[in-house]
Amino acid sequence: MSRSLSRRSVLATTAAAATAAAVAPLATATAAYAAPTLPNGTSKDKVLVVGMDGLRHDVIDAADAPHLTSMMANGTYGTSLLYANPMAATSSGPGWSTISTGVWPDKHGVKENSFAGKNYAKYPGFLARLSQVRPQLSTYAAVDWKPLDAQGTVTPGADAKLVLDGDRDGYTGHDATIAAETESILRNQNPDVLFVYFGQTDIAGHNSGAASAAYRQAIGVQDGYLGRLLAAIRARPSYATERWTVIVTTDHGHTDSGGHGGSAIEERRTFVLAQGPGIAAGARPADTRLVDVAATVFKQLGIVPDPAWGLDGKPIQERSTDPFEALHPALTARVDETGIPAGVLGWTHTAPSGWSVVNSAMGTGGVTEWRGWTFATDEFWSRSQRDQSRELNVRSRGIFAVADSDEWDDKASSGPYDSTLVTPAYAVAGKSTVTLGLTTLYRQEGSQSARILASWNGGTPVEVKRYTSDVISQPQSLTLDVPSGAANVSFRFHYTGSNNWYWVIDGVTITTA
Repeated sequence: MSRSLSRRSVLATTAAAATAAAVAPLATATAAYAAPTLPNGTSKDKVLVVGMDGLRHDVIDAADAPHLTSMMANGTYGTSLLYANPMAATSSGPGWSTISTGVWPDKHGVKENSFAGKNYAKYPGFLARLSQVRPQLSTYAAVDWKPLDAQGTVTPGADAKLVLDGDRDGYTGHDATIAAETESILRNQNPDVLFVYFGQTDIAGHNSGAASAAYRQAIGVQDGYLGRLLAAIRARPSYATERWTVIVTTDHGHTDSGGHGGSAIEERRTFVLAQGPGIAAGARPADTRLVDVAATVFKQLGIVPDPAWGLDGKPIQERSTDPFEALHPALTARVDETGIPAGVLGWTHTAPSGWSVVNSAMGTGGVTEWRGWTFATDEFWSRSQRDQSRELNVRSRGIFAVADSDEWDDKASSGPYDSTLVTPAYAVAGKSTVTLGLTTLYRQEGSQSARILASWNGGTPVEVKRYTSDVISQPQSLTLDVPSGAANVSFRFHYTGSNNWYWVIDGVTITTA
């Protein structure tokens, strides 16, 4: 899916002009625009968010991009994969809505570039949210894909904004204008929070493909703009007393031949790159997601999000405490799967410390990777088969547990799929209730079953929950009364199937009261 019909139509007509504009003097590109006067900033904590449309992060190393590379060395750089349909297309409307609001498309409602179903009233962008909770901040937004303004995705709440029409005029010149105006504001005024958008990387992807020299050149140009903005920040007279955070991100990837909107891994690639106070240098977390941009903005401004906001993100410097995250050293390459590149280390049957997998009732044969409960990454598991909703596992982070009878049955097998994942025993003595929290992606079919059972003091497991319909990547909470005399409890996740679907478990927490 392209950005829109109007965007498709400008590609051929602006290609030659774009090449010329790329080397035109900056004054020519920006002569018609003067930076607006913003209110004077009130915060020493300041944030610049730079959005680069359709930037495939795995192409950065091949481009001339010293400023992005420097930020990777001096900041935290987390890569991840997007959803795909039926949750949303890998297009700009859903992507920028996810970045701005800090929630996934099943909340913000934007599934493609018509923006039909948008729910910004309940899930506004971070600038709109800041105008509500910290109105004294000086905020600015600059975009040249007009829907980000017209649809209310990014610009609401900004004290001043620049909105240009890249679809009509071409993105090369307008990107240059945005860079120049933002540089002027950073050098000569006192903003607190800025969001700026550059679109030419996406155009180069559509025109020439992500494997092209033109695409790498577009990355290099935008890297140059980023360098100028970073230099402007460092040149501020008050820089020594300020605490600046810079975040760079993208809304989706591109295929090698050009285009996006579908479910290919290359279209789903995204990243969040952040540098600033409290953000580790050189970190490469495996649990970052695109929804983390807004949460990181709030964190760096000292704002604690209200739970009523319903954010799906977390600050980029905060790591998941899920027990499955300890399994990264155990991840290995494919065995029976043929569609997953050999270099992708993304699965293991090794359970975390204290956990176990019981396969005593499991059939024989089948695909090795999925024989019983498996611990896997998003890239490895979703590569196993496209367009069967594995791409919707958006609320899992890093490594998760999955029972997948559908993939297991892709190789000759005998007997049922029957596997149980068992937690450690958790102390509950003297407590009245215990609550099991988890995130689940579950697809129901036929006679498969998915049950949670509790075992008190090591006794016979008792069913406490059964899934009978789909749950599309949602947090779950199950609170049980602690029986008299119970000292501990363990939980079992029992899945059975026969070439049916799958069950994902992640983010397991146990709390008592």
